[in-house]
Amino acid sequence: AGSDRECVGCCPFSQRLFMILWLKGVVFQVTTVDKATVPKNISDISPGCNPPFLIFNGEVLNDIQKCEDFIEAELYPPRYPKLSCKHPNSNNIGSDIFAKFSALAKFKGNPNDPKRQGMVNKLNNELSKLNNYLNEPLDDEIDEGSDESEPQKSTRKFVDGNTMTMADCNLMPKLNMIRVAGREMLNYEIPCKFDGIHRYLNTADATDEFTQTCPDDGEIVWTYGGRKPRPKLVK
Repeated sequence: AGSDRECVGCCPFSQRLFMILWLKGVVFQVTTVDKATVPKNISDISPGCNPPFLIFNGEVLNDIQKCEDFIEAELYPPRYPKLSCKHPNSNNIGSDIFAKFSALAKFKGNPNDPKRQGMVNKLNNELSKLNNYLNEPLDDEIDEGSDESEPQKSTRKFVDGNTMTMADCNLMPKLNMIRVAGREMLNYEIPCKFDGIHRYLNTADATDEFTQTCPDDGEIVWTYGGRKPRPKLVK
């Protein structure tokens, strides 16, 4: 739960599962949990662990990857779409980005401290790897008859092609947090030169599976130490 203890809060792991279930076409209900006052019936399920977790036939999964793997294995075609990646490299691209961003967000020293710039550089290096991957054509995009003197550039919408996969459910929430918290709280912007990432985020912003599962920008800012969002007026 977010700042008012009811709205959808800033948790990339919860949004990740939210997106997966949406893409699977499952009918489900979202009930938020205030981590500051977790109900006893929730805390007893998985002591010491914060949501999200998954319960099935009495078994509790509190590891996000295990939850994802379980959903993909149990909700399978033809009734439910397959969300795993076709290209193996798509599974791990960008896996270190959020850790580098989290290190930058925790830095409380002088903004001009070389240590901070080193953290920015490390984050940008990881973003650069993702940008290169998004711009590099996948095997099934390569035009064998094209002019080899002109490097081909991918125009795909998502990490693994033109349909969303598990990789997007993992990356989109984290990139959005970097975009919002970086701009509003950390004096950091994803560099303009990373055109592949900006293309990807523009696609995300036009995709219901992402936008309808996102926390408000104010919730992201509040999570990273900003002002508590004003309550929304109910019309």
